[in-house]
Amino acid sequence: MEKPYNQSFENHSRMITGYHRLVLPIFTLNLIWSLYRLGRSFSVESVMNVLVAVALILLFYYARIFALTVQDRVIRLEMRLRLAQLLPPDLRPRIGEFAVGQLVALRFAGDNELPELTRRVLDEKLTDRKAIKKMIQHWQPDFLRA
Repeated sequence: MEKPYNQSFENHSRMITGYHRLVLPIFTLNLIWSLYRLGRSFSVESVMNVLVAVALILLFYYARIFALTVQDRVIRLEMRLRLAQLLPPDLRPRIGEFAVGQLVALRFAGDNELPELTRRVLDEKLTDRKAIKKMIQHWQPDFLRA
């Protein structure tokens, strides 16, 4: 896959214009309009409109959460396999100590720095994803994220 840009900590989060900047505002405006209409004229129809508007926002939220959860599970598997290959023998038994968030953050570390970074994360009990990502010196981009 051709790299569309140089990925780094500053620009690695993924913003999908149609999803985040179009659909969410439309759903939010729909909820506001439905609430306005409910306040102006209470009826079964206006209550149903509010319920549908709330359901659409919940659907938007859960669709994203479900995709990210599956992605995190795949990254967990990927990282366990990668760590089993790259870690020195003294660190391999500690692979099971990692939380999913730590593995997701370490996913961006290059192979050369991964062993030392994993040692530091485990020894210092670092759990903040952003802090771990900021420690990465040689960013390994991931353009296939959800």
